[in-house]
Amino acid sequence: FILQLHSNSDKGDGSVKYILTGEGAGTIFIIDDTTGDIHSTKSLDREQKTHYVLHAQAIDRRTNKPLEPESEFIIKVQDINDNAPKFTDGPYIVTVPEMSEMGTSVLQVTATDADDPTYGNSARVVYSILQGQPYFSVDPKTGVIRTALHNMDREAREHYSVVIQAKDMAGQVGGLSGSTTVNITLTDVNDNPPRFPQKHYQLYVPESAQVGSAVGKIKANDADTGSNADMKYTIINGDGAGVFSISTDKETREGILSLKKPLNYEKKKSYTLNIEGANTHLDFRFSHLGPFKDVTMLKVIVGDVDEPPLFTMPSYVMEVYENAKIGTPVGTVTAHDPDAANSLVRYFIDHNTEEDRYFTIDASTGTIKTAKIFDREETPWYNITVAASEIDNPDLVSHVPVGVRILDMNDNPPELARDYDVVVCENSKPGQVIQTITATDKDNSANGARFHFSLDEGLSLNPNFTLRNNEDNTASILTRRRRYSRTTQDIYYLPVLISDGGVPPLSSSSTLTIRVCACERDGRVRTCHAEAFLSSAGLSTGALIAILLCIVILLAIVVLFITLRRSKKEPLIISEEDVRENVVTYDDEGGGEEDTEAFDITALRNPSAAEELKYRRDVRPEVKPLSRHHPSSSLDSIDVQEFLNQRLAEADLDPSVPPYDSLQTYAYEGHRSEAGSISSLDSATTHSDQDYNYLGDWGPEFKKLAELYGEIEPEGTT
Repeated sequence: FILQLHSNSDKGDGSVKYILTGEGAGTIFIIDDTTGDIHSTKSLDREQKTHYVLHAQAIDRRTNKPLEPESEFIIKVQDINDNAPKFTDGPYIVTVPEMSEMGTSVLQVTATDADDPTYGNSARVVYSILQGQPYFSVDPKTGVIRTALHNMDREAREHYSVVIQAKDMAGQVGGLSGSTTVNITLTDVNDNPPRFPQKHYQLYVPESAQVGSAVGKIKANDADTGSNADMKYTIINGDGAGVFSISTDKETREGILSLKKPLNYEKKKSYTLNIEGANTHLDFRFSHLGPFKDVTMLKVIVGDVDEPPLFTMPSYVMEVYENAKIGTPVGTVTAHDPDAANSLVRYFIDHNTEEDRYFTIDASTGTIKTAKIFDREETPWYNITVAASEIDNPDLVSHVPVGVRILDMNDNPPELARDYDVVVCENSKPGQVIQTITATDKDNSANGARFHFSLDEGLSLNPNFTLRNNEDNTASILTRRRRYSRTTQDIYYLPVLISDGGVPPLSSSSTLTIRVCACERDGRVRTCHAEAFLSSAGLSTGALIAILLCIVILLAIVVLFITLRRSKKEPLIISEEDVRENVVTYDDEGGGEEDTEAFDITALRNPSAAEELKYRRDVRPEVKPLSRHHPSSSLDSIDVQEFLNQRLAEADLDPSVPPYDSLQTYAYEGHRSEAGSISSLDSATTHSDQDYNYLGDWGPEFKKLAELYGEIEPEGTT
């Protein structure tokens, strides 16, 4: 039962009917239409709906007319504590640094209650800790979790599980509650210094260990993790600080001990190292827990190993003269056994290369000797490898490189640097330099840098050319006379003697070929052949055959031309003007056969009207023309055909009529030449003192003549 509706019109006789409408009417709420009692048909949940709005009305049961206006009323659902608090975000995972101060805030948790917070204590929640004491605590009102102990150490315990409870009704008896779990992890800080497990270590290293190789490991323990446990190892002192080095492995945080210098058991049998391990990332809040480093002592024991022989030098350089006899000593290598046993050493050469076969070595003394005769100009340097092994243990072998330099001896004579093409101009003057020559020597500068040039003294004095030694390893070729002729001699040979400055001095003879050439005035070579002279000495057989062939062809052309002239016909007419000259030329189109006005046919019908026959004025006719004068009585009887036949016969028999050959005579010689006569009839057969230099000014047509009779000085020398 919720309530009862009553109308003032209701007399209790049942004539009034109550009607209920609105939210939940008929489903959640029902009404007794006679008494007006309202009941609920199901339980109400305030968290789903807090109130309902309903309308009630009283009507006349008989007439169904309202007795009163419709009235509205509200049914409010009163809250009861039927909802427990809930943690919507749980469970929680959180971290807090180790060694934090007591009361350090870790996390704030919040629980919600669906009950009405404005009515009673149904939604009033308080927090408490069910699990996690005495390490953590929670604020009852705010739900803030805090550390409850000083200096919580991660290395002692790292993970904690805390259970927090939220209870409504302000924590009173009968209140509802809910709980959640908070997983707390302590994070690491650098609060633990590194420590070596032992204060003394001992390490065995054989003396054969290679430089740069790792020979041992050492590690200092650190309870911290991550970067707080990073370590750096150093050798702070000890007699082995210069022999060993230490580095840190980033992954394992171990100290790697390496060898910096080779070990020698015979010189030092042990080393002492003081090794320090220190943290690289320090937290000054915990410096009072330090120092964050530790030191230990490491003793390195050097192990004795049978070593190969040791050469006194890392490499050798030796010298020997070229052309030395086979078996000549070159040098000696020395090796010894570095071990305490000091075994004897045997030497040998590994014949792995061709150069190794050119030398031999004494197995006992290590003396290297030649096995062939060397030529420095062929190979100036040899590289060989000498090996040494102990007689007691031949497997232990050491090697050393040996370089052999071949020293030079003066065994190569000098020679011309190249094949010279020497040219002398026909118009050269005495003392003119026509070529500068140099020499080369295969020997080095000590046996051939100074050259001396001269002509062969065993020959007679050369009348054409001479040689001048320039004292700078060059020589100049000079002319001895004036004027050379290709027709007389086009090639000269000049033997040259060259000697070097070595000990003993060597010399050689070379022959220079000098060609005679025609040159320009400036000294440039124009031609070195004799094709300009018609002498047998300058013409080859092929050239002569070509010239004869050309002459034969010219003669054949002349004979053919004469034959053609004789076969031509004699002239046909002797008249200066052709009888057809009276033909009138006009541009109008003719009238055909009926047009008789263009040409006067009377001349053909009347021979007397034709022009008189005219003869040539430059020759006399040999045949008299036929008489063309007939009695007038017979003119009219002459037929045109007969007239034409008569004229044709005259033309066939008269040799002077056209066409005839025309002869023109040129008898004018021209004016006198300004150059005068160039005839050699009055010239002397030998060279005269007359100056012919003016011939060079006449132009290129007289260049050859100027070279023959004049003295043209070339401007350059080839």
